[in-house]
Amino acid sequence: MQRNDRTRRLPPEVNRVLYVRNLPFNISADELYALFGKYGAVRQIRVGNGKETRGTAYVVYEDIFDAKTAVDHLSGFNVQNRYLIILYYNATRHKQKLGLKDQEAELRRMQEKHGVDGEQHPAPKK
Repeated sequence: MQRNDRTRRLPPEVNRVLYVRNLPFNISADELYALFGKYGAVRQIRVGNGKETRGTAYVVYEDIFDAKTAVDHLSGFNVQNRYLIILYYNATRHKQKLGLKDQEAELRRMQEKHGVDGEQHPAPKK
């Protein structure tokens, strides 16, 4: 008896949102839609265009099984002499990255508010 793909269990890390790395800097969103659309309906693609996000994109599929199929077929795929790295989006990993920057900004605001420079100074002599 052959089981349908829709009834099998997926690993817990699998989700509809893919994080794509090692993209050519000049790739367009239309080219990404054409590439990823072969594996199912794509809801959204966000291409990184900042200094730290160039060469990355988020691809959101309508269906989790389509996302898994895309990862299975496109991980390591060569696009303009670059091999794609495709990961399932992990909210906690990405929040930690963003959280650190936010924490540093909050620390600077608090230091300015209270007139502290953040350096250790010797205790005043009595």
